Amino acid sequence: MRNKNPRKALNPRVKVVVYAKMASSTVSGGPGSYLNIKSVLFNPTGWRSLITFTVLALAWLAGFSSRLFSVIRFESIIHEFDPWFNYRSTAYMVKHGFYNFLNWFDDRAWYPLGRIVGGTVYPGLMITSGAIHHILHLLNIPIHIQEICVFLAPIFSGMTAIATYLLTKELWSNGAGLFAASFIAIVPGYISRSVAGSYDNEGIAIFALMFTYYLWVKSVKTGTTFWAAMAAFSYMYMVSAWGGYVFIINLVPLHVFVLLLMGRFSLRIYTAYTVFYIVGLIMSMQIPFVGFQPVRTSEHMAAAGVFVLLNVVGGLRYIQGFMSKAEFRYLAVFGSAIAAGVVFLGVVVLTYAGFIAPWSGRFYSLWDTGYAKLHIPIIASVSEHQPTTWFAFFFDLHILIAVFPVGVWYCIRYITDERVFIVLYALTATYFAGVMVRLMLTLTPVVCVLSGIAFSELFSVYMKDEDGKKHGDESNGDAADRNNKMYDKAGKVPKMKHEVAKEDAGTAGTGLGMNLRSIVVVAMLMMLLLFAVHCTWVTSHAYSSPSIIIATYSHDGTRHIIDDFREAYYWLWQNTPEDSRIMSWWDYGYQIAGMGNRTTLVDNNTWNNTHIALVGKAMASNESTAYPIMLSLGVDYVLVIFGGAIGYSGDDINKFLWMVRIAEGEWPTEVREKDYFTERGEYKVNNEATDIFLNCMMYKMCYYKFADHAVSFGAPRGYDRLRSTVIGNMDFDLKYLEEAYTTENWIVRIYKVKKPESFIRHRIPATKRVVKPRNFLKKGKKVGGKGVIKNRPSITKGKRPQKPMR
Repeated sequence: MRNKNPRKALNPRVKVVVYAKMASSTVSGGPGSYLNIKSVLFNPTGWRSLITFTVLALAWLAGFSSRLFSVIRFESIIHEFDPWFNYRSTAYMVKHGFYNFLNWFDDRAWYPLGRIVGGTVYPGLMITSGAIHHILHLLNIPIHIQEICVFLAPIFSGMTAIATYLLTKELWSNGAGLFAASFIAIVPGYISRSVAGSYDNEGIAIFALMFTYYLWVKSVKTGTTFWAAMAAFSYMYMVSAWGGYVFIINLVPLHVFVLLLMGRFSLRIYTAYTVFYIVGLIMSMQIPFVGFQPVRTSEHMAAAGVFVLLNVVGGLRYIQGFMSKAEFRYLAVFGSAIAAGVVFLGVVVLTYAGFIAPWSGRFYSLWDTGYAKLHIPIIASVSEHQPTTWFAFFFDLHILIAVFPVGVWYCIRYITDERVFIVLYALTATYFAGVMVRLMLTLTPVVCVLSGIAFSELFSVYMKDEDGKKHGDESNGDAADRNNKMYDKAGKVPKMKHEVAKEDAGTAGTGLGMNLRSIVVVAMLMMLLLFAVHCTWVTSHAYSSPSIIIATYSHDGTRHIIDDFREAYYWLWQNTPEDSRIMSWWDYGYQIAGMGNRTTLVDNNTWNNTHIALVGKAMASNESTAYPIMLSLGVDYVLVIFGGAIGYSGDDINKFLWMVRIAEGEWPTEVREKDYFTERGEYKVNNEATDIFLNCMMYKMCYYKFADHAVSFGAPRGYDRLRSTVIGNMDFDLKYLEEAYTTENWIVRIYKVKKPESFIRHRIPATKRVVKPRNFLKKGKKVGGKGVIKNRPSITKGKRPQKPMR
């Protein structure tokens, strides 16, 4: 029996849809127009899209704005060391063109060797900036390439937030994606490498990393060739931007390998990985700096091995239908073992034969933290390559470091193919970030993703409207009872009273009280507020100060700017010949070439360890030993950084032991680290230091005439403010060097190397060392002859004598 009034059984939301459909048939402006507007305003899909767009736009704006502290407090300038080479290369490419950039031989670097820039650099950063500059000029928007380089990283931070949102949405939900995008926009672990002026590869590489992962997850979920090919193209951009692409090409095969071990092989996985590997392999080899490395280095062999293994498993799955279970089990076990053995032996043989390069020293240092210090000290000398402290984890991630394990637990509990990937990403990135502080940059995105999942689930639990849901269920149940009480559905068995009571009791047990939910929500909001405050403070004070400009604050809060670096580089540019060659430690090579426009011996590329060790040997030797080395290298000026006058901790005295260690690696009998320690094994600059240290080039160049410089009122003569001690060697002279320039605060000191001609003295025998007397009286022709008076005025009667013309 049918209900006479079917509209009574309709849900209120269904009524709106019905009325909207009825209104759509009416004339515009008629009685149904009001209902049509109401249906648009109360459409949940439209509101969800608007909220998503608004949150992402605000995340982009917040990320961009929080990275501008350095520009606001100082000026629009390139920071640090490596960004100066990137800016110099970009300016060269914009001026001379892309193909000339690829063939550019830089004769101002690594004198006398030089450097082929196009084949030794990842060009993605330069191409991106150059493309933006070209497009803006096509639109008649004149802007200098330096401004594009300064603001490139803040712009890409917003794109990274969007890529993180897309990845998290594919892994979990839209709400979790919004949380993740908001986190990565302001988290210090990512801001540290993407502030305005930090024109480095990581500024665009993290976007490429997250977008490649998003496309990979998308291809795994869909199993289509299109998404796999798009992931390969994004991977190519990542290869062109940063050497960290090796992390992608090892994590993706690890994901596929773990899926095979879990028995999750499918055609989706096969299609996604085979297309990604083949297309990505071909595209990555188009980068000149990479070349044939994907097929000739050990770092890429895992991807090739998984590719072979995946095809073997796919072949076994194909022939499974033609064999019995026992035969297939036998074939699968032995076939997989034989395939793995062949791949392993092939890699070993090719490596032994020299076709495949062995693991690099940087890779070994990831597994053995002490390897680099013993065998490759130049890697260990970089502060970014040191192990990460627990304080650094909290400093860069704050509350996220404690929340992201909850996201890992959720992904493991509700495991899928794509969530296996994010779990592996979290585990590997956590390990590598603990080994090397620089790799905190790769951990930060996955922490934001998993923290977004955790906060999304927590808020969904504690902000669930249980009362409204219960009331809605009761009203819907009453309506259903009224409408369906006349008949029962076929095959439906009514539940007994005790079963209904048991279900009601279970549902009531999962409910949370209003007070408890309110307390938890307020506590989480407070944590998020503290997270935002922490991110803003860290960004403002720790990561927004350019290394070439130092700001100090007095007791009354007055800020003082110390600009010694640019002062020294400007002096080099204006007061030295254009072909002058500057010797310094490799940290300052890019800045000298970028701002001073002078030729350097070593720089931050560190591709030639022997050349760097030779500079370290000159710094660690006395003048007599160092002078021939400087002459052989054609050095005109020597530049050192000294912080003893004002307390600058990044000076060359503090870095000096690394110069000794690197030089000892090449000349262990001539330079020994133990010769620069005291008898108690301490590194000091006072009178306890050894004579070798007190008379080496580095010590003398830093402390030359320092004893006569008044550091502060009441300080003893020769007092080093940085090391809080009186120096051990005060009054000495330099034989082969002469002071050329010292900056206002004594941070940068420049010395000129004397030419050999200035020391040449012709040897005269002692018997001939007689000075002959000279007769200064000129004899006349005759004795008593008439003399001559010079400039004698002529006298004429009746006229005044005229003064002689001079």
